[in-house]
Amino acid sequence: MSTEIRWRRTGSPRSASPGKRSRLVAGATALLVPLAAMVGLATPAEAAASATATYTKASDWGSGFEGKWTVKNTGTTTLSTWTVEWDFPANTKVTSAWDATVTNSANHWTAKNLGWNGTLAPGASVSFGFNGSGSGAPSGCKLNGNPCDGGSTNPGDNAPSAPGKPTASDITNSSVKLSWAAATDDKGIKDYDVKRDGATVATVTGTTYTNTGLTAGTDYSYSVVARDTADQTGPASAATTVRTTGGGGGGENPGGNGKINLGYFTNWGSYTVKNLVTSGSAEKITHINYAFGNVQNGKCTIGDAYADYEKSYTAAQSVDGKADAWDQPLRGHFNQLRKLKAQYPHIKILWSFGGWTWSGGFGQAVQNPAAFAQSCYDLVEDPRWADVFDGIDLDWEYPNACGLTCDTSGPAAIKTMADAMRAKFGANNLVTAAITADGSSGGKIDAADYGGAAQSFDWYNVMTYDFFGAWAAKGPTAPHSPLTSYAGIPQQGFTSADAIAKLKAKGVPAKKLLLGIGFYGRGWTGVTQAAPGGTATGAAPGTYEAGIEDYKVLKSSCPANGTIAGTAYAHCGTNWWSYDTPATIGSKMTWAKNQGLGGAFSWEFSGDTTNGELVTAIANGLK
Repeated sequence: MSTEIRWRRTGSPRSASPGKRSRLVAGATALLVPLAAMVGLATPAEAAASATATYTKASDWGSGFEGKWTVKNTGTTTLSTWTVEWDFPANTKVTSAWDATVTNSANHWTAKNLGWNGTLAPGASVSFGFNGSGSGAPSGCKLNGNPCDGGSTNPGDNAPSAPGKPTASDITNSSVKLSWAAATDDKGIKDYDVKRDGATVATVTGTTYTNTGLTAGTDYSYSVVARDTADQTGPASAATTVRTTGGGGGGENPGGNGKINLGYFTNWGSYTVKNLVTSGSAEKITHINYAFGNVQNGKCTIGDAYADYEKSYTAAQSVDGKADAWDQPLRGHFNQLRKLKAQYPHIKILWSFGGWTWSGGFGQAVQNPAAFAQSCYDLVEDPRWADVFDGIDLDWEYPNACGLTCDTSGPAAIKTMADAMRAKFGANNLVTAAITADGSSGGKIDAADYGGAAQSFDWYNVMTYDFFGAWAAKGPTAPHSPLTSYAGIPQQGFTSADAIAKLKAKGVPAKKLLLGIGFYGRGWTGVTQAAPGGTATGAAPGTYEAGIEDYKVLKSSCPANGTIAGTAYAHCGTNWWSYDTPATIGSKMTWAKNQGLGGAFSWEFSGDTTNGELVTAIANGLK
């Protein structure tokens, strides 16, 4: 029986190929397929040509995989058509393909060029890909009828040798330095792929690499593959097993004590995933909430398609130093987050939906909670990026209360939503929520069943910031993130301590509560009084919006000169700001540990300094 699978390319070269589900991103393994002078049905121009076909297994998720063939004209004349044939074991099949017409007869598979990609000038190459089921590898491959024997008919066109077995040194709780002897090649070595447990974590031009972001007390296997200037890869080196130092805590925090250090990463602005690496923050965080997806018409939807998965990154912008290709299935932040996880496997990533601006759709969504949960699951688990995300975060501001808009879904709506999400996402995915910190009597915590919903959520990100700000334009000035109450506080119950106490009283376990830290300040202008409680004339100027400014700016422009209620404030000229510093964060983390909380989270990474001093303060404070 013969079947045909065709992927039609339409539009520009940016048209994406079908996505893939890659729970386990595998290292690429290559089969070099040589072709000498073509015979038989070949035209005279083709007869003098030579070509190769290279097979790459780009990813593997257990029950299936993504495969890719690259045909390259290595001769001196134009190749006008190509056909690649191979055999798969009986349990392995092509399920969808792109950029070629793929057919089969039993276990024998044939791929032929489409009308637009059959002609290859000397030195040119073209690729086609497919998704497959099963676990087999191709064999018996032929290109235009010529057998593939693994060698080369062209003298001086051999693949590189295997590099030397990596040697490990400078081993710590979270990093290891690797060194290896250079490979040899007749054309010269271009670079090396460093593989950890079979997955490529870096491509380097030298013969050393330091892998960071590892988990303490964990075994890792490393090997290296060389690539020559003709883009041929050779065999992998012998593997070296390395065990990082420390461990034994069994927890989430890289320090080993089980505390969560989560940060929100937003899909707007100039902050990139690479900044998490260059700042040193990636080594210290445990989780990332990617913000935001939207909630519309009862469903989870994409927030910004271009930023999320379409934008191309240059080599300089990319986490691993490799530029995006125009035809790769996934780009944008999602691809950069995938690369980050490859280098820092301890990090878990959740996709956060809603937020202040996009919370208006939750009320409609919870009217059919099962359908809402299904839509969210389908989006988070989309095969193109399913391996990127470890769960979902729901930022509803606020159930049965007012935020940008007012909700009247009733107290039970939050639990109804939580139960539906847990039923759909299951026990192996994280399901969390960002929630109000209004601990006042009859306030937002009292308006919804957070205690009941906690049974289905892994934890709550309690937004213990933005209690006070220049929306009260005349003041009084007050710290936006007080840990505890103080004499003259404008509103009782607007403190971290009050929020945590009320949530505990409603039955939320302490370990399911994360303390929120804002990486920014809120401020007023026209203030003459240095201490809190002064009058103002309006919001202080800010880089993006009046009344708010990043910590990385305020630490120099208006340094803190006072503390109150466990947080800092600053009076500079007529401006008055409140924000957290490394010192106040340290004190808050001590308080959080004494309360038995599950850890802390921050809004959001871009407000931190280039060396990540606030993330570091949280990490150190949670140890």
